[in-house]
Amino acid sequence: MNLFDTSSALPLPGDVAAKDRARGDAELIASFLSGSDQGFAILLDRHLPMVYRFVYRYLGDADDTNDVAQETFIRAWKHLKKFDQSRSFKTWILAIAKNASLDFIKKKKPILFSRIEAEGADIDEFLAPHADTPELSDAMFDRKSTAHMLEAVVGKLPLPYRVVLTLRYAEHLKFREIAQVLDEPIDTVKSKHRRGLMQLRKLMPAELQD
Repeated sequence: MNLFDTSSALPLPGDVAAKDRARGDAELIASFLSGSDQGFAILLDRHLPMVYRFVYRYLGDADDTNDVAQETFIRAWKHLKKFDQSRSFKTWILAIAKNASLDFIKKKKPILFSRIEAEGADIDEFLAPHADTPELSDAMFDRKSTAHMLEAVVGKLPLPYRVVLTLRYAEHLKFREIAQVLDEPIDTVKSKHRRGLMQLRKLMPAELQD
């Protein structure tokens, strides 16, 4: 099933009425479980950009990211009946995206997967709970030029830091939600956030340091 193909049985996201787009995730899930594929089409439309950004942090390739983003929503479509509706759909779909990304890397790029495993293990072993460093200022994201510079700098960070900072600042997740997505202790997430910010500030241009 190709969720992004015009031959898909699902309604195309562009065909969804504005009033339907305003419905919350829980309502859309209930609609889908009641037999309406349109509910899932709206969820796809709403969360695909987020999933794409997140997966791209793992893969760094547009074609591979398209494939894994599609696989993410296929898995979600297949398993939505088992979704615990007390949870956030956003964190649930991102957790699926993480697993789909790692499965892709393990199958297609085993050397890279081994490096990611070692990198993650080394970081987890090194990190211990620390006091949080100050958050990045919202003002840093006000201008498009600044946002593009930050995007480029974040891309140079080790993957574990890159993913945490993306979830924190691009997707605006709380530490508790990031811990759910990554299936890691919240102290580990906070430590990766702290270390990631430390490395980020070393890499940032001087004009962004103020």
